[in-house]
Amino acid sequence: MSNSEYREIKLRDGRTLAFAEYGSSNGQPIIHCHGAPSSRVEGDLILDAATLDELGLRVIVPDRPGIGRSDFQPGRRIIDWPNDVLELAAALQLDRFIVVGESGGAPYAAACGALIPTRVRAIGLIAGVAPFDAPGVLAALSGPLKLMFRLARSARPILRGLFRLNLSAIRGGGERGSEQMAASFPEPDRSLMRQPEIRGRFIACFEEACQQGTEGPAWDMGLIARPWRFDLTKISVPALLWQGERDGNVPAVHGRYLASTIPNCRATFYPEEAHFSLPLNRQREILSALAAVSA
Repeated sequence: MSNSEYREIKLRDGRTLAFAEYGSSNGQPIIHCHGAPSSRVEGDLILDAATLDELGLRVIVPDRPGIGRSDFQPGRRIIDWPNDVLELAAALQLDRFIVVGESGGAPYAAACGALIPTRVRAIGLIAGVAPFDAPGVLAALSGPLKLMFRLARSARPILRGLFRLNLSAIRGGGERGSEQMAASFPEPDRSLMRQPEIRGRFIACFEEACQQGTEGPAWDMGLIARPWRFDLTKISVPALLWQGERDGNVPAVHGRYLASTIPNCRATFYPEEAHFSLPLNRQREILSALAAVSA
């Protein structure tokens, strides 16, 4: 696992954009779009410092607006995110870079591939969600996740309240609560979540997402559940996709839709991996493929 360096910049409209950096400071740059609800500390969960150094990679994980330490952006849309990425790249003096999206971060990475292709070398999608208006995508979700996204789309105050209840349960649940949480996942995620260090870093992603309250994460979920407002078929940069067939959070039908819709998409499906095991167990393969694109 890796520990991050926390930084922030001021955007042109006055907002603060917070981010964490991992790996080699002069390495090939990757901008990582965290999941939902998650935050910049996702890198502490999924990135290994030695692997990043060995491959010569610099991974930057920004908090999206209203999440973690980044200021809320009223009325924001997924298609506004590439502008924030361009300002972040300018502040860090990055010319071209890869954009990776994990889980609920996939729409944001895809938007960068579609809308700022001259700056994006490639996009990487790890267990990424597909548009909810695509055939079979919403239906494939588990009952609790289906409910969560429906609330995000049409009853955000209720979802905000549910997130607050989740925070209370996490903080007061103790060992029994931790075991119940782990038991709710399919293998191999269940075994990973029974490891205290991994479970603690997973929980930290959600706790930091709610640093300013639950409106930012709830807004983020709502954007994912609604039309994304850009065309996946217009992505012209190389796309790499990884999906676990045992994924209980983002079922494989999502990955298959993205792989069949995005041009130039090189997809890898793993029969034995699930949602969290995919980036943890296959990190070297994923990062090596991204490093090869960067070369």
